[in-house]
Amino acid sequence: MPEDRINSYMAGPDENGRFGIFGGRFVSETLMPLILDLEAEYEHAKTDPTFWAEMDDLWTHYVGRPSPLYHAERLSEHLGGARIYMKRDELNHTGAHKINNVLGQIILARRMGKTRIIAETGAGQHGVATATVCAKFGLKCIVYMGAHDVERQAPNVFRMRLLGADVVPVTSGRGTLKDAMNDALRDWVTNVRDTFYCIGTVAGPHPYPAMVRDFQSIIGKEVRTQIMDREGRLPDTLVAAIGGGSNAMGLFFPFLDDKDVRIIGVEAGGKGVDDRMEHCASLTGGRPGVLHGNRTYLLQDADGQILEGFSISAGLDYPGIGPEHSWLHDVGRAEYVSITDKEALEAFQLSCALEGIIPALEPCHALAHVMKIAPGLPKDHLIVMNMCGRGDKDIFTVAKHLGVDVRA
Repeated sequence: MPEDRINSYMAGPDENGRFGIFGGRFVSETLMPLILDLEAEYEHAKTDPTFWAEMDDLWTHYVGRPSPLYHAERLSEHLGGARIYMKRDELNHTGAHKINNVLGQIILARRMGKTRIIAETGAGQHGVATATVCAKFGLKCIVYMGAHDVERQAPNVFRMRLLGADVVPVTSGRGTLKDAMNDALRDWVTNVRDTFYCIGTVAGPHPYPAMVRDFQSIIGKEVRTQIMDREGRLPDTLVAAIGGGSNAMGLFFPFLDDKDVRIIGVEAGGKGVDDRMEHCASLTGGRPGVLHGNRTYLLQDADGQILEGFSISAGLDYPGIGPEHSWLHDVGRAEYVSITDKEALEAFQLSCALEGIIPALEPCHALAHVMKIAPGLPKDHLIVMNMCGRGDKDIFTVAKHLGVDVRA
């Protein structure tokens, strides 16, 4: 490997799917042949111009990329410090960043002859994106979703069913994202012949973390071009919310070797990061362990039992994080902080009032951290945050927490 790649933060994973001690492949013997087939198919696709030509055409004409890089002038003036830009991935078809990755995986599934697609979803955006692309290509779609999330994300459940997907409520555990992923993996083991598992984040067994990151890195690649066009230089700080961490890795990855760019990931602090564990801040309040096919930071008790995460945001309600984030945390290339539900709700309202943008609760965590740091930074400091989802799906949740009856 060339010396510049050895010293690059962008060099991983290694041949075993590891980012340092994180990542890897912890799966049953039944699934290992499928994982190896997928790895081989993706390695071929990465160097196949026809694969990327199809991706570029769909990203442009179906998704609507490139998404805008928007200067939030009123928010910047209100906070009185840094100049704030929002990467508007909520303007993608289906309303979030998820479709960037889903397109790539389903094109691979079709190349592999798979006709049945399964997915897990928390906030519903990955489920909607998967159902959308399956409808476009005429593929059977089954989406596993925690029963608790089915209730609080009812608009997205209806969207998935309109698009022809079978939505399967999962009642085990707390009925959230972790439990949905458990059931999706059980389905995959049972239906190996015709089924492709479309994972929605940078987690799971290798090659999923790197593959999803590569598809989502279109976000950061566009930002590099757009900020140079707007400001003539790279941003000083990048900020993105993290559940599993795909929107964040998508923004961060193309900048990892730019040592002067500060990188901040924002976890869901729920009711506060303390011993009660009513949060989903795996890096802040967890320790390394194995879940869903990879080694990473997890919320777990002294016996290694996985704890139930908590967040107002269904998309951040996961007791783990992608293994590359765990590695970036340990080597010190990226910083990771947490934001509470209360702070995220305040950011939601400020975005609506000052910029006319109704955001999803997920990026509200990133925006809340921007609200903390921007006032103390110089006016020429450039912050780019990823507005990774729009808030249509969350208005009922927000209304409930604000004590508003939307039916009145």
